[in-house]
Amino acid sequence: MLDHCYNILDLRDEARRRLPSPIFAFLDGGSETERTYRRNTAAFDDVTITPRSLVDVAQVRTATHVLGQDIEWPVYCSPTGLSRLFCVDGELAVARAAARAGTLYSLSTASTHSIEQVAAVGDGPKLFQLYVCKDRGLTRMLVERAKRAGYHVLCVTALPVSGNCERELRTGVFDKPWYRWPLSSVLGFARHPGWVLKQLLKGELGFANIESANGGTAGLDFFTDQLDPSITWKDIRQIADWWGGDPLAVKGLLSADDARRAVDVGATAVVVSNHGGRQLDGGVATFDALPEIARAVGDRIDVILDGGVRRGVHILKALACGAKACSIGRPYLYGLAAGGEYGVAKALSILRCELELAMKIAGCPDIESINQDLITRVSRLHRSVGVS
Repeated sequence: MLDHCYNILDLRDEARRRLPSPIFAFLDGGSETERTYRRNTAAFDDVTITPRSLVDVAQVRTATHVLGQDIEWPVYCSPTGLSRLFCVDGELAVARAAARAGTLYSLSTASTHSIEQVAAVGDGPKLFQLYVCKDRGLTRMLVERAKRAGYHVLCVTALPVSGNCERELRTGVFDKPWYRWPLSSVLGFARHPGWVLKQLLKGELGFANIESANGGTAGLDFFTDQLDPSITWKDIRQIADWWGGDPLAVKGLLSADDARRAVDVGATAVVVSNHGGRQLDGGVATFDALPEIARAVGDRIDVILDGGVRRGVHILKALACGAKACSIGRPYLYGLAAGGEYGVAKALSILRCELELAMKIAGCPDIESINQDLITRVSRLHRSVGVS
């Protein structure tokens, strides 16, 4: 079904074809002008690779240890909310595919299947991503549920408010009743009756992990109202105590100073992330922020790059710049929308095959051999004027 998809952008095209246009806008959009969203991927072009010659790469070894877990290659599935919108199996399909691909799956607080439902899927390592809620009792309850369900890692996301994603606003489907949607949105759903029928048969859409706190189905208004702009490092330390010594990551950091603070409050990993370019338009790209953070704390905790990865060579460059691993969101969601669980497996396979090929051509027989000596940062001025 997806045999014609040779890279992640091919899966994106297939996802666009299969999804109603308002849902694809939610999946693919960034904040305001989307400059940061685009820069996340474009930043990789500012670094080139100088291959090492005559290295035995008959076999390349991609296994690594990150977030306290042994995984088969240095990429894992990042947490993404409302995954059921892209396939009715949503998070369950992704968790199964990740386990088969030998890597870790991350479940979002904003998931459409519960902590317990996803825990029951497969035996692969799992991470729970926590949004700190205004209701600290709800926050602690989520941490304790993840602990009881056997999640291996807790990741606290530093996100005070939701960004201004204008592509979503134009569709109207998340902030207006259906009878006030623009005609383009109505037609977008009308052209995809199969998607509409499957969603209707699945039942009402809600945030499964926080429904009990709201006395029933928890909608978008309840969830966004619970995001707490008063969160501080003191809260991270408290959550680390609740979690009790297992691997703890802080996601959404873009400065070396913040990474050092994460170490001080007990984090074992930092995820360099601007939330897929969905928050601050004009903010720094994650790959641009990575080297300084890796130099500051990379010898003490795991540094993970999140955002912009679309090719195996991007993973190689991130590792060379000091990342222990990369996490991906949109690439596997494109696969989920294009072909369900099989599509997720396809996306992961594409990236892993591309990484292994890039390692062979670059003369890197294993992950340990990938370092900063492999790369050169290209002057943007030279690149723009075509200087060779």
